[in-house]
Amino acid sequence: MQIRVYLKNAAILTVSGLVLRVLGMGFRVFVAARIGSEGMGLYQLILSVYTVFVSLATAGMNVAATRLAAQSLARGRSMARTVRRLVLAAGLLGLLAMGLQLILAEPLARYVLHDVRGALSLQILAPSLPVMAVAGALRGCFLARRRVEPNAVAQLVEQLVRMGVVWLALRRVEGWGAGYACAAVLAGNTVSEAVSCLLMVLFARRDAGLRSRGSGREGKQPPFTRRELAAIVLPVEGSRILASVLQAAEASLIPLCLALYLGDRAAAVSQYGALKGMALPLLFFPFSILSALSSLLMPEITRAHARRDRAGAVRLIDATLRAAGLFSMLAGCCFVLFGRQAALLLYGDAQVGGYIQALGLVAPFMYLESMVDGMLKGLGEQLATFRYSLLDSALRILCIVALLPRFGIGAFLGIMAASNLLTFGLNTARLLRCAGLRPAWGAWLGRPAAFALAAGAVGCAVRALPGAAGGGLPELLVCGAAVCGIYLALAALFGGAGELRRLRGSGRSSAPM
Repeated sequence: MQIRVYLKNAAILTVSGLVLRVLGMGFRVFVAARIGSEGMGLYQLILSVYTVFVSLATAGMNVAATRLAAQSLARGRSMARTVRRLVLAAGLLGLLAMGLQLILAEPLARYVLHDVRGALSLQILAPSLPVMAVAGALRGCFLARRRVEPNAVAQLVEQLVRMGVVWLALRRVEGWGAGYACAAVLAGNTVSEAVSCLLMVLFARRDAGLRSRGSGREGKQPPFTRRELAAIVLPVEGSRILASVLQAAEASLIPLCLALYLGDRAAAVSQYGALKGMALPLLFFPFSILSALSSLLMPEITRAHARRDRAGAVRLIDATLRAAGLFSMLAGCCFVLFGRQAALLLYGDAQVGGYIQALGLVAPFMYLESMVDGMLKGLGEQLATFRYSLLDSALRILCIVALLPRFGIGAFLGIMAASNLLTFGLNTARLLRCAGLRPAWGAWLGRPAAFALAAGAVGCAVRALPGAAGGGLPELLVCGAAVCGIYLALAALFGGAGELRRLRGSGRSSAPM
């Protein structure tokens, strides 16, 4: 791939991702203000169950579409047939997931969520599953074609439609209670997913590359076999569904165990909503920059792996880890320093800020673990990530049951930190073994951590100046600009330019001949 195309796609995904994150954060602040922390807790519990069915509908097909479409392009196969077969398979999985969610909505609300108010929301969400599956398959085909504009436009329109529908729906159900408020919010999800799918279909029909008939040499041979599809879908589906089931069980247990500690179910749901519905979305707000890189990275690693270009894959992985380490350490530093101020400005809740500051210490490992997970999938290591996620989820559930009734939400913050360090270590070790890459911990984490400490010290000094210690937006911007400026200056002086050259060189090395 030409480096110009790669940088163009990265720029589009980064800008669109930032716009979507800004809109999403504004939307979440609006929703939190309207339904409160208890409503956010119920909302997050409903989403935890919904995620199980989303995994069934989309998880394996999203990965398979990207890999099989890239494979068809490399082999000169018919993209028109590839797209049709992928869309058909995705639609069938989506319909299966929709049927199951409709049938199980009421028992799941009663026995898993422990709140019958969630049944209506689960029923409203069910029709979004088949359209989400089809859109995901088309998105993977566009990524394999190195076209990111359709996905960026569809996601932007989807978010705007969601916001508009939710605003109208919340006005209609005002005063009806948290159950109907959550249903109104989630109705926006179903409508917006349908609009997004329609846009992706229109883009696909107009894309000449996705309508190509290939070289014609394959005759009646299918662009990919059922075995190839199953080899990708089943491990990813299995790992994601099991992980989602365990996460839903964890989500159900957290309010129950917190209620034992607090003696109040409503307060427990409120704490859960403040952490999962308010703190974590803000914590992952900057990740859109890295997620853009990750979504472009997987097809390139797949191509290098398919061509047995081990050196090219190693260069790409190393350069990505260096760039990701630089970015993630800066994000973690800002969360530790300014998390409380940011939460007060957005939510008016200092408790949420405390959660952000505590988790900011492990935010770099959260970000890097997500990047490593994507790279492992590009190398075909879905089974390894499945085993690690299974181990991690089982340990989290055991710790929640043992510690939360005795120590409360503080214990859960510690569990989250330990969990992310564990999965980061396991996935990174596997990546190093598979790629044959020698670890460069100094470049990946050591230097960025030193830059973060120096920039953090400057930030603390700036905050100590007269007139800079307030909690308002101007003070936050001034201190944040000082920290980011120092960090970026240090990165440029001590390796930042080299990381960019490595990334550019890796992009050139992955270009097809």
